[in-house]
Amino acid sequence: MALEKLVKNDKIETLLNDIWEFSTVQVRTATIIREDGTDLSRSFHRHVVMPDEDITGEDADVQAICNAVFTQECKDNYQAFLAAQTNP
Repeated sequence: MALEKLVKNDKIETLLNDIWEFSTVQVRTATIIREDGTDLSRSFHRHVVMPDEDITGEDADVQAICNAVFTQECKDNYQAFLAAQTNP
């Protein structure tokens, strides 16, 4: 009887704010407990990566998506959104 714990990104989504024209990346991480190859439990954790965040701590697959989605235009639009929130 061998127990195994796996932690992996099982869903990566891009979400568009169509009013301000910037995207965010949402990551769902699954924690799976297996016994002899059979899943005993599975739990999920989600986090969102914003265009101005440091992505060096993210997994390579998340970094690749962020690098594709977070263009300079996306980052500029996000900064304009933030500015509008602090200076209405």
